[in-house]
Amino acid sequence: MSGIELASRQGRMIVVATVLGSGMAMLDSSVVNVALARIGEDLGAGLADLQWVTNGYLLALASLVLLGGSLGDRFGRRRIFSLGVVWFAVASAVCGLAQTPEQLIVARLLQGVGGALLTPGSLALLESSLRVTDRAKAIGAWTGATGIASIAGPFLGGWLVQYASWRWVFGINIPLAVATLWVTRVAVPESRRDRVEGRFDVGGAVLATATLAAATVALIQSASLGAAMTVALLGLAVVLGVAFVLVERRTEHPMVEPSLFADRVFSGANLMTLLTYAALGAMSFFVTLQLQITVGYEPLLAGVASMPITVLMMALAAKGGELGTRIGPRIPMTVGPLLCAIGVAWLSFVDASDAGLAGYLTAVLPGLLVFGLGLCLLVAPLTATVLAAAPEGFAGVASGVNNAVARTGTLLAIAALPAAVGLGSDYRDAAVFSPGYQRAMLICAGLLVLGAVVSWWALRAAPAPSSGAVSRGTRRG
Repeated sequence: MSGIELASRQGRMIVVATVLGSGMAMLDSSVVNVALARIGEDLGAGLADLQWVTNGYLLALASLVLLGGSLGDRFGRRRIFSLGVVWFAVASAVCGLAQTPEQLIVARLLQGVGGALLTPGSLALLESSLRVTDRAKAIGAWTGATGIASIAGPFLGGWLVQYASWRWVFGINIPLAVATLWVTRVAVPESRRDRVEGRFDVGGAVLATATLAAATVALIQSASLGAAMTVALLGLAVVLGVAFVLVERRTEHPMVEPSLFADRVFSGANLMTLLTYAALGAMSFFVTLQLQITVGYEPLLAGVASMPITVLMMALAAKGGELGTRIGPRIPMTVGPLLCAIGVAWLSFVDASDAGLAGYLTAVLPGLLVFGLGLCLLVAPLTATVLAAAPEGFAGVASGVNNAVARTGTLLAIAALPAAVGLGSDYRDAAVFSPGYQRAMLICAGLLVLGAVVSWWALRAAPAPSSGAVSRGTRRG
């Protein structure tokens, strides 16, 4: 099932199906960010509740996405992808009906389960269905389109929150899910690993979930738990994490083969993913709140503010994938995070004095443009490099690992940064939120710089991901 041409009608429809499915999950994440302030007002939610609204989804997604990739490799990637789309849509409807913060958090956890089923399948379907020479270009197109969905989310979410209700930010997933299922049924061939043995690694899945849950509770609830309980929970997370590694090394059929991480390119790209997506996720969380709480933007205006990034992604994301194919991933994945860091550092100075058009043009827009250019450079080469470094037949697992790492980075950053920069229940006070915002943004810039350093070190032997066996991670280090 790996010889379909990207230029054919079926090839284009395969990309459309994967973009619709994964874009739905990415859109939802960014749409929810712009709705957080109104959710807090409507449901009487504190800052910790808002962190859980974001992190409940990420917790389920990050801890189960590896299992989702394995399920696709075993039972059929199209089948598990379609199941994830249906699950995600039903959970979205439940989110829209929630009446309390607790109900919304539980619904978001369920939504994350659906995301864990559909997210790894989207890239795995591209990798398994299209011919080898078209994969990097297809991934570039996928990255650009799903990136647009993620970043255009604040605009759409802002309009819905301001003129309808925050509940509709979840309702929009239902028609998207219907369209995804139709295109998938019409155009996407089924694929699975040729030979699968053994049972599922249930123990690994449980330990991964427990590790992230313990760390997330400790970081978000640290103020109410107290120092002793917080340290105890963090210690438990470390113990559970070590147990997860030991189980994965010793079990006969782990969720993810430990041998994958023997490849320096695969390991380095995933470490860079952890650092970069921690910064990207926290940046989106804080900027959206800063524009509304401190600068005074209405939800729609806060969404429109990020549109320059959308334009850049539309114009340049696929080019970033082509550049990585032509010169290799090292330079794009080093320069990209550095540009993002400059943009984030610029945005850290946004405050109440930047209300109005002049403030937007001098304080907000330049940072967004530089950030967007960096994003265009790094995202497609990163995804292509991770998939190319995995052995044939492990596309679902490799995609699952990278998605788990990305969501874990965002999860931990959003859990840890508010308390680390001194924000608590009084977050709606601009005089309190703005200094914390600036400190958080500078930390995000530092994480991006560190991600660039990791890329420069780890990818010096990485080939361009475009030529069959050579692109399959043959270099070890």
